[in-house]
Amino acid sequence: MESPDESGRLFVIDQVGKIWVLDDAGNKETTPFLDITDKMTPLNPNYDERGLLGLAFHPGYQNNGRFFVYYTAPPNAGGPEEGETWNNISRISEFAVSANNPALADAGSEKIILEVDQPQGNHEGGTIAFGPDGYLYISIGDGGAANDVAAGHVEDWYDVNAGGNGQDIESNLLGDILRIDVNGSPPYAIPSDNPFIDHPGLDEIYAYGFRNPFRFSFDMGGSNVLLAGDAGQNLFEEINLVEKGGNYGWNVKEGTVCFDASNNENILEQCPEEDVYGNELMDPVIVMNNFSNPAGGNTITIIGGYVYRGTDIPELAGKYIFGSFSQDFEPKGQLFQAIPAAGAMWSFNDLEPKSYSGNLGHYVKGLGQDLNGEIYVAASTNIGPSGNTGKILKLALVEE
Repeated sequence: MESPDESGRLFVIDQVGKIWVLDDAGNKETTPFLDITDKMTPLNPNYDERGLLGLAFHPGYQNNGRFFVYYTAPPNAGGPEEGETWNNISRISEFAVSANNPALADAGSEKIILEVDQPQGNHEGGTIAFGPDGYLYISIGDGGAANDVAAGHVEDWYDVNAGGNGQDIESNLLGDILRIDVNGSPPYAIPSDNPFIDHPGLDEIYAYGFRNPFRFSFDMGGSNVLLAGDAGQNLFEEINLVEKGGNYGWNVKEGTVCFDASNNENILEQCPEEDVYGNELMDPVIVMNNFSNPAGGNTITIIGGYVYRGTDIPELAGKYIFGSFSQDFEPKGQLFQAIPAAGAMWSFNDLEPKSYSGNLGHYVKGLGQDLNGEIYVAASTNIGPSGNTGKILKLALVEE
């Protein structure tokens, strides 16, 4: 992402715990902007969903130097139930840029804003971003394991499926997108129009019913809609158009079908259309078949992206660009373009860069957008947080 200080620098989060700066020529600075590796839970180099996962610059960064990160810290003592231990802490912290060097953060300036105990090591969510309203939005997964069923996955209102952090809004903040005011009383305040103030539900929650909302973004244009990718279980991957107070179905539904927690390759014939609070279970705007779907599919995990608002590629204007981590367990990530459609499922097709054939030859780890609306892809040939194969690719026209 590009910092809002008019410097033109791009900031790249590295899962292992570092934030790198790229100059306007794409060269990486030799010293990381921030290094928090010593604050994080140790990572598995072969594959891990933990680590440094999110970065957001305060809208007033140019004047106040404030920025925020999402990372996984070592666990608290105890556990979600007797005999079980916590896996890690999802931590949102504020840092400040160095007073003497704008190329470096002040590593000692950390202020912990919010923490959530995580029962398992997957489904961390991890995106943080300031919305057009100036509030900080945070995505957190359902706690991990599979099917929203394991230690630390509380009972919810839907008795057909066990577990239910996705559908629970009263016991914890897992399986949700949160919205907080970091300009309010420390460590944060609750926006006065958050949907569950004076209603059942934790006040921080903005929307719920997610499995692992790994990447979300706000459209820079139009009505600034919030779009979130949600990684599926075995059958379907989805992109959701997120509205305040919305329930996006997990684990009652996966995609547009009724989910069976006892057999995640089975589709139940029926399930509720609304939850116990009277909120409709909202369907996604994009659905893709998962690699494990018996009917066939070619994506392991969907990667939420951005609406293109740049000028370099006019034919992409207004289209939603998103990705697939890979077609299978080899580095075969893909990009897609979708056409937003009001009140209907969005159509989409492959976006095949001419520099590659069929796929990117890398795992797609995430997408980014600069202040001009141009889109970038974070990619690596390593599936886990190890090695030095990571690249930042930029979507651009190729001259014939």
